[in-house]
Parts: sequence; structure tokens; C-alpha cells
Amino acid sequence: MPKASPPRQLPLQLSGQPALRREDFLAAPGNAAALALIDAFPDWPARVVCLVGPEGAGKSHLAAIFAERSGARLVEARALDRAGVPEAVETGALVLEDLEPGGFEEAALFHLLNLTREQNAYLLLTARLPPAQLPLATADLASRLRTVPVFEIAPADDALLAAVLVKLFADRQLTVDEATVQYLLLRAPRSVAGAKRVVEAIDAAALAAARPVTRALAAQVLKEHAELATNEDED
Repeated sequence: MPKASPPRQLPLQLSGQPALRREDFLAAPGNAAALALIDAFPDWPARVVCLVGPEGAGKSHLAAIFAERSGARLVEARALDRAGVPEAVETGALVLEDLEPGGFEEAALFHLLNLTREQNAYLLLTARLPPAQLPLATADLASRLRTVPVFEIAPADDALLAAVLVKLFADRQLTVDEATVQYLLLRAPRSVAGAKRVVEAIDAAALAAARPVTRALAAQVLKEHAELATNEDED
């Protein structure tokens, strides 16, 4: 009779909730201007400003800090319609997230910009591209967006990526040693978004095998998920 395989723990699909307080934000030279903007509220250069950066750069974290301080609502750009604009800004502040090409109603955004100005409200936009680069059919909207001050967040460097990896594991109640972090820095995607995907995969593997997070486990995950690795393991 064949020997039974040891039982595997099925991973629960519960993502770690990120810590989004001001003290949890990982400051770095590449995000210093954006962080200074949020810290300076309400002393802003304009009532409408925009945070621009790649996926996972920290835009949503900064937006959450701003929302906590200002009482702003958080609305996805694709969910905004013209009828909902007055309610969206009734608290005097709003975060409009993920302003992507073709992913929002131009009439609604134009109305929002007008109402923000009329009511002396504050509007924080987040996007991957500067608003002035969005392809728009509405000339007046394009003109308005060209005047919006942009605060760019640069891609993470090694020091920030290492800190991000530690934080992402900590958000999932996992500890990770320096050797594992350095191993991942050499082989994981060079972005915060890529780091999130790697940590998620390692967390799932650790749960399934009932193992702690180690360099060996990280190597196994990257080998099994080639799309997550940037370099082949030399071991």
C-alpha cells in the first residue's frame, strides 16, 4: 500500500491588510516631495493637486493619510459620474484615484473641477501619468488639467524596496531575515507592485506548507513562479 503523503494546509485567501497610517509610510528621496505635500495640508500650492507614480509607489497610502486628515472621501475615477459630483465633494475634500486614459467620464471630471473651485474644496488626484498627458476629447478639461500641480513619486531604489519587502511581510504578520530580503532584492521585480506579488506568493506557499518564510522557501517560490523572478537562481 503506497505511503500517504503528508497533509498540506490549504491557504486561506485572506490578504494582509496594509498599514496606511502616516507613521507607516516609508519615506525616501523619491517620494519626499509628495510626502511633504500631504504633510503641508491645507497649505497647498493649489486646491487641486495630483500625485503621479507607478503602480505600488505609495499614492494610495498618501491618499489615505490625506483622507484621514481632511475628512475626504475616496472615489475611483471610473466610478465618478456627473450626478454624483456634489455628494462627492460635500465634505470639502475628495480623493479621486486612478485617473487613467479612457477610464473616466470627462464631463464628470470637468464638473468636479468646477465645483471644487466654486466651493473652495480640496481635490487630490492620483494617476500613473501627469494629467496633462491624458488623451482628452474635451478641450476645456485638457486646459484645466494642464494647470494642476504634479508631484511625482520616483520608482523605488534598493533601500526603499528592502524596507517595502519587510513591511509587506509584516502586514501579513510574517517575519523575514536580512538574507531573505537581500535574496529577493536580487531576483524579484524592481517595483513595489512586483514586490507585493512576490510576498503574496511566498505567504501562500508558507501557509500551504506550514513553513516559516526563509531564503529556501523564497527560492522555491521564484522557481515555481518564473514570472515573478527577474534573474535565474544561481544556486
